[in-house]
Amino acid sequence: MTQATKKKHVTREVIDNFEFPDEDQEIVQIIRGCGNNLHEVITPEGEKYLVSMPTKFRRSIWIKRGDYCVVTPIKEGNKVRAEISSILLKDQIRHYKLNDRWPKQFDDNNKLPDTTDQDQKLNCNKDNDSDNDESDDFEDDLVPNNNRLYYDESSEDSEENSDEDRWDTNQT
Repeated sequence: MTQATKKKHVTREVIDNFEFPDEDQEIVQIIRGCGNNLHEVITPEGEKYLVSMPTKFRRSIWIKRGDYCVVTPIKEGNKVRAEISSILLKDQIRHYKLNDRWPKQFDDNNKLPDTTDQDQKLNCNKDNDSDNDESDDFEDDLVPNNNRLYYDESSEDSEENSDEDRWDTNQT
């Protein structure tokens, strides 16, 4: 089987998997990626531990912070205590909720419980510096394009004026 075909089958398996977790499996939320295909997760009870991503998902499925997945426990694991069995997408989460199989603890909190001090400082600074002007809010929502140079027109005008003034003073 070619690599492209393998990737297609794995992707289809994730998208079309609407099976409920077994008794030993658990639904968890991804808190952060730790590298080397390890992810820190939190259970509905609030317990945090590391899970590993199996080889079949590597380089074909990506998960990010806040995603949900089903994990199978590893009995011999101390640090890495489970392995990801399936990744839950929006349709699967909706299916779980309709059949009352979704943990109620994950319904209550849409935000991740773990926020760093740096994130909190950034949020505090935004609250202190924010104005009620709608145009400022709109500009804050825009993502800056790092591929283009940004020229501040107001500073450019003042530089031109100062250059003209400099030439005027030198000629006299």
